[in-house]
Amino acid sequence: MMAPMSRYAGLARDQLAVLVPELLLVGQLIDRSGMAWCIGAFGREGMGQVAIEEWMAASPIYTRRMQRALSYEGDDVVTIFKGLQLDIGAPPQFMDFRYTVHDPWHGEFHLDHCGALMDVEPMGPDFVRTMCHDIEDPTFDATAVATNPRAQIRPIHRPPRTPADRSPHCAWTVVIDPSHPEVGESADCTALRSSHAALCDLAPIDAADPGLADYSGPLLSDLDFAAFSHSALVRIADEVCLQMHLLNLGFGRAVRRRAAPEQATDILTQQLVGIAGVAASRIARALSLSDPLTVLTLHPLLNPAAYVTATVGEAVRVSAGPAHEDDAWITLCGPGRLAPLQAAVRAVDPYLDVEITGDAADWTAHVVRHEAPADEASEVAVTRFSTGATFEFQPRRSLPITPV
Repeated sequence: MMAPMSRYAGLARDQLAVLVPELLLVGQLIDRSGMAWCIGAFGREGMGQVAIEEWMAASPIYTRRMQRALSYEGDDVVTIFKGLQLDIGAPPQFMDFRYTVHDPWHGEFHLDHCGALMDVEPMGPDFVRTMCHDIEDPTFDATAVATNPRAQIRPIHRPPRTPADRSPHCAWTVVIDPSHPEVGESADCTALRSSHAALCDLAPIDAADPGLADYSGPLLSDLDFAAFSHSALVRIADEVCLQMHLLNLGFGRAVRRRAAPEQATDILTQQLVGIAGVAASRIARALSLSDPLTVLTLHPLLNPAAYVTATVGEAVRVSAGPAHEDDAWITLCGPGRLAPLQAAVRAVDPYLDVEITGDAADWTAHVVRHEAPADEASEVAVTRFSTGATFEFQPRRSLPITPV
């Protein structure tokens, strides 16, 4: 069965070049939304374990998907670095990775700016250690395992920063050696491999479309998304949305094993409400959009079209589909579950609201206007704590990186 046309296909190439890094940053902010509620429910250490489990579940799957989509499959350091440049865990500039390649099996990277550190540092050194030590050690290797199970990513230095203004914020080596023990995937990753999100079939990139159709060339210091073809950018945008869904599915598994069903649903909904509002705000601002339905068409909650069965016209109409079978974000929306869509439309215009009719799997949402503005949802306000909520991308030169 042919995959439905992407909802991103209607954007111009220059719009897509703006939108793709926005989507990568939105993916990073999922944790800024979800982990606040995990700290309250499970404490700092429990929150750290949730983060470890969700990223280890999702990143090996979506890393391989992007490698296949953009034809840069391999088993070397360059392949690992290319994957990080297209990973919601390392959005460009906000997580400002700088790469050095010594040879196919040895490399380094450092972060000139780490937006996640800027968010966590004010919370104190214990939270910094949880993120930069407890979480990073297993999740970096889990990401690398998608390329080579004998890759090891190890710190040269990392926060807590000494001195307090140390720059770069952290630095790491990447070494692939046949003597290294193989890193295996987690049980959650194995479970997610059979999800619809992992197996979602997207339309192939049209090699005849003007612009780059893949990332098979040299490793670049910064990806120039404008150099990619329209077809490639559409595929990248859809893949990035699947990264978010896979991360959320991993998050859901980690939360549900720690919480009773009602509490788990509350935490998952709080996470979605927060990211729904911030994502809508960033998309609207980046593309100068004022129509809430257009923003919803592009929102990761409803994408890709091959995963979330919906149509957007004068209203949003959702039907049961692959995302429902995965128990993904969309199952937290519908009659009696207005908050995520309310957060999204009110990020565009605080006077807006949604009215939803139907049942849990098949429903229609109409956008309506009120005379008075609504207050911002507390979940959105919590997510806006992140510097990523207002982060602005800057023009960069895209230069090839050669071994030194």
